[in-house]
Amino acid sequence: MPARPAIAAPSPIPAALFAVLSPISAALLAALLAMPDPAVARPQPYRLDQAGSSVGFEADAGGGVLRGTMPVRSADITLDLDRIAASTVTVTLDAAKARAAFPLATEAMRGPNMLDTARHPLIRFESTGFTATASGARVSGRITVRGVTRDASLEATLFRPPGSEPGAHDRLSVLLTGSLSRAAFGATGYAGLVGDEVRLRIVARIEAAD
Repeated sequence: MPARPAIAAPSPIPAALFAVLSPISAALLAALLAMPDPAVARPQPYRLDQAGSSVGFEADAGGGVLRGTMPVRSADITLDLDRIAASTVTVTLDAAKARAAFPLATEAMRGPNMLDTARHPLIRFESTGFTATASGARVSGRITVRGVTRDASLEATLFRPPGSEPGAHDRLSVLLTGSLSRAAFGATGYAGLVGDEVRLRIVARIEAAD
């Protein structure tokens, strides 16, 4: 049952950080599509910077917002900037290490009526398609939570580190955002206290593989 930003623990990606990164705009993406470049005319696999990647999530609760985080366990990302539809991404999250703002909330979130991490310690998203959008791409796919797999759609934006060359794409940050219904995955605990919608914010820092 993922959701956007994270707990009152380490915030996965402060907005200020993205403010200093250089977004890869739709205009650049269109230019790449119109003028194939040998340097980007093939799918490029990327390695995950696990320490610099994380997931934040939030849900409405008791008139406020319950926030949490969980680590990105692994990611298999291949980007094809010449044919964005040929890109693929698979992200696995470590739900067993999810954290909420305080210990009781963390215990409840990992419990059998919510994420049930004793039986389902991982959450997995696997893309089935990429579609270019004005701000980046829409990633369609399948997400598995608590052993239940449903269709899902995430909005993706790519960022370059400050000072990168205009055409550089060897080091990138990928921001994935979206929302899920936790009830759709059987995570129905505390329905009177916590809202059904879980908002997600996944940050994956990646480097081009050799």
